[in-house]
Amino acid sequence: MPATTAPVRASTTEAPAARAVPWALGAGLVLVVVAMALPAVTGWNVHVFHFPPLHADWDPRVGWGTPLALVVGGLGATYAVRLAQALSWGRLLLTVYAGGLAWLLSLAFVDGTEGIGHILTTSYEYLGTARAVTDFPATLQEYVSRIPYSAEPNNWPVHIAGHPPGALLFFVVLVQLGLGSGFGAGFVVTLFAASTAVAVMVTMRVLGAEEWARRAAPFLVLGPAAVWQAVSADAMFAAVAAWGMAALALAATSRDRRWVLWSVVAGLLLGYTVMLSYGLPLLGILALTVLWLGRSWRPLVPAAVAALGVVLAFAAYGFFWWDAVRVLHGRYFEGVAGRRPPAYWMWGNLAALTFSAGPLVWAGVAQAAGRWRDWLVAARVPLGLTAAGTAMVLAADLSQMSRAEVERIWLPFVPWMLVGCALLPERWRQRGLWLQVGVALVVQHLLFTGW
Repeated sequence: MPATTAPVRASTTEAPAARAVPWALGAGLVLVVVAMALPAVTGWNVHVFHFPPLHADWDPRVGWGTPLALVVGGLGATYAVRLAQALSWGRLLLTVYAGGLAWLLSLAFVDGTEGIGHILTTSYEYLGTARAVTDFPATLQEYVSRIPYSAEPNNWPVHIAGHPPGALLFFVVLVQLGLGSGFGAGFVVTLFAASTAVAVMVTMRVLGAEEWARRAAPFLVLGPAAVWQAVSADAMFAAVAAWGMAALALAATSRDRRWVLWSVVAGLLLGYTVMLSYGLPLLGILALTVLWLGRSWRPLVPAAVAALGVVLAFAAYGFFWWDAVRVLHGRYFEGVAGRRPPAYWMWGNLAALTFSAGPLVWAGVAQAAGRWRDWLVAARVPLGLTAAGTAMVLAADLSQMSRAEVERIWLPFVPWMLVGCALLPERWRQRGLWLQVGVALVVQHLLFTGW
């Protein structure tokens, strides 16, 4: 596995870029305040729950997970930056996974076991339908016809209609494995979600940026995204996508014939992400960036063929992605999304993302933008991944197929933006981690997010 252990050197652009950090952080906080205040002050109905820009309700509470979350968050914010540098690589990955899982579960358990077991059993989620499916190929035959509202009373619940059948298949498999209870399925999703940070770090190390991966690690593990990662299927999507990128990086950097195997693995995983969410073809931006950073376009064709094979396998049983996305577009704008004003959500989405990724994400993005001269030197990996993450978010926002709820929907893009936090000066990383943890604790204890 190619890697570098060379120390991260200061750049001539690092100091000027650092001056933009407080301004970017302040701008993110102002964006959040305005997005919350404007509907409340003006009475503007932006068509979400009662706490725009989030799909959430005001619900202050504590639970038996509260002391666990305070301990995990406090220890992480205190020691994570130093541990990320001190541990061996293998131990660091184990710590990242275990720490991430502890953080996810402790926040979820603020609501007791219901924090894991309730959401996936609601009527708009996957499990009810997954339990009823006895013939998945037959389900694929009728999948597109049941997306429109006009198919009522047989149209799909919200999340089934809004996603390709790969998402439903995941939960059908869990049901068949005896993990179809709310808690069982929610716990499996959380196990997947905790691996995303590991996959991003592996990708960075394979691309020759181990030291940058170590600097990014605390922000990939600890932060408010964890509030939505536990139980949300989109967090599982993020994990599948991240491991697909890790495989693609291995394909691009392999010096033997294993590059073909890794290319196929990457294609299968990334092809499956296309069958998980209609917005995830945007991961193509990230995939091309990974190949560029790996300095090899050789895996592009076999990976693309494997990905296409996944899509065509579903088509062979009657689900045609290209037909489904057209029908979904109609349902999307017939529903509440069509009433959500773009004049608010074009920027309100970014405020919602700020809650999920944490306000420090904009400091990282600003630092990356300010260090553009480092594209051809040691910082090219974190710069490239941050730029790709930001580009995917902007493309999703401009598509107008994301109006609200992006604190959950954009989870597959969030970790790649957070890589930019590795570029921050040490004092900002240490203090910023406390901010990220604090936002997570406040959101979890004051708001009921529905995920």
